[in-house]
Amino acid sequence: MLIDGYDTLLLDLDGVVYLGRQAVPHAAESLERAAGRVRLAYVTNNASRSPAAIAEHLTHLGVPATAEDVVTSAQAAARLIAERVPPGAPVLVVGGTGLRMAVRAQGLHPVTAAADERLAVVQGIAPDLSYGLLSEGALAVRRGAWFVAANGDATMPTARGELPGNGAMVRVIAAATGVEPVYAGKPAPPLHRESMIRTGSERPLVVGDRLDTDIEGATNAGVDSLLVLTGVATPRDLLTAAPAHRPTYVAEDLSALHRAYPEERQGWRAGWSDGRLQLEGDGEWIEGLRTACEAAWKAAGEGRMDEDALKPALETLRV
Repeated sequence: MLIDGYDTLLLDLDGVVYLGRQAVPHAAESLERAAGRVRLAYVTNNASRSPAAIAEHLTHLGVPATAEDVVTSAQAAARLIAERVPPGAPVLVVGGTGLRMAVRAQGLHPVTAAADERLAVVQGIAPDLSYGLLSEGALAVRRGAWFVAANGDATMPTARGELPGNGAMVRVIAAATGVEPVYAGKPAPPLHRESMIRTGSERPLVVGDRLDTDIEGATNAGVDSLLVLTGVATPRDLLTAAPAHRPTYVAEDLSALHRAYPEERQGWRAGWSDGRLQLEGDGEWIEGLRTACEAAWKAAGEGRMDEDALKPALETLRV
């Protein structure tokens, strides 16, 4: 099975395990089955909720989880700040409960108003993030506070579609101050480091739905990755992916964890005609996509394949 050889699954949440309040198809049963074989750790760029709240949500969906199994970008950001400022230092939190709790857990003092002694500003997504709090953050950054963002995701997947993420909201303070934040979440190293500290993993498999965060984060860390097509990334995104965004494995959903991953493509053939990728076969469509990815990535080398050259293959896959 695919999970054989790994001791921990570092699982993204939004778009992998759930979409909003609903579980992704096959996620709960696949993770319940995996729990007896590997350590499960839920690693999320979403800093709005506490690990306990996330674990409660997962349990409600039938996914095995405790608060200790959840690693958030809020925790990574708080550790990053705690390593730079004195214990008990005030930190202006532009975000929700999860971010404030993570800052407090690191022995720091979360506050909501700008003042001269503010040494750091940390920002994370929150559904009720206000103009007033963003303004306080901008004032503190202008006065020299260190600006840290939990993550830079421009969007986040939900059952209704993609909504603005923290990366979009960060632009308010960055545009108002001319200061770019330091990012703690994927694909930056701090969140992966936090995951390794908390799990003690030696051979993790990163599982995600985004190429620019989950997969790039795994590439940066030098570990294997699985891209599932239940969230943001599309077949077109995969075929045009830059080297840092190419996963080790590609699957429709988490049920693939419990199947052997074929070393050779089955039932499909890929070739080039007049500079365009042609795909032929009659097997499972995911095998066709894997075949097309291998051909496209080999031809692109260290670059990215032109989308027009991939249209015949995409039309064959009907995606």
